[in-house]
Amino acid sequence: QVQLVESGGGSVQAGGSLRLSCAASGYTLSRYCMGWFRQAPGKEREGVATIDSDGSTSYTDSVKGRITISKDNAKNTLYLQMNSLKPEDTAMYYCAADLHCSYGGSWRVDEYNYWGQGTQVTVSS
Repeated sequence: QVQLVESGGGSVQAGGSLRLSCAASGYTLSRYCMGWFRQAPGKEREGVATIDSDGSTSYTDSVKGRITISKDNAKNTLYLQMNSLKPEDTAMYYCAADLHCSYGGSWRVDEYNYWGQGTQVTVSS
């Protein structure tokens, strides 16, 4: 069955960096749209970045220039490289797969079929 397992979260000071990983199993990650989402306490889950089967990416405005989504098709793994982190980036980060999508990618939470368990990112000022 499809499984997504995130890792790489942690606590850093503002300006620091983290790289999140999402290991996928049960399907071929390269063929479908993937996304990273985050949810801070008391807030709705929001999209951070998406990548499709062609490698086309999109980012929410607040992370542009600081965060990069990528994938290693040979390892069936999705990544999120986060630099220049800010306290407002503090949240639980989730990777998600949309197995109905190969091109484009959606920001809608309900478009994604499968989710990981999440990894916590905490940025202190």
